[in-house]
Amino acid sequence: MKKHIFTLALLLLAVLPAAAQKDFGGLVSFDRTVHDFGKINTKDGAVSCIFEVTNTGSESMNIFAVVTTCGCTSVKWTRTDIAPGEKGTIEVTYSNDEGPYPFDKTLTVYLSVFDKPVILHVKGTAYTGRKK
Repeated sequence: MKKHIFTLALLLLAVLPAAAQKDFGGLVSFDRTVHDFGKINTKDGAVSCIFEVTNTGSESMNIFAVVTTCGCTSVKWTRTDIAPGEKGTIEVTYSNDEGPYPFDKTLTVYLSVFDKPVILHVKGTAYTGRKK
């Protein structure tokens, strides 16, 4: 039994760094893959954040598309070529009008230089109540 628990612990330690990955294949990196808004009051309206993407490869790249999992999340992204060493952005706006509840919204990012999509998250806890 102890051997199984030890093996499970090692497996989790191996998987956790991959979940926080910010560099993808030496071709592209993100400043972060998760943005936590923390606690937000539904009375405050929409909230936004910006993910920064850097071309770490040797050829120009494009952000083909960013797909959201919910109509409550909208995105704008750099639509022009991103040269090697240059940065682009993905601006995410969460409408914050469906709470109160915890939320974790997924953004699937398709890039011209990477075979698999990159998954980003925006999360937090929406609550109702008096403004502080």
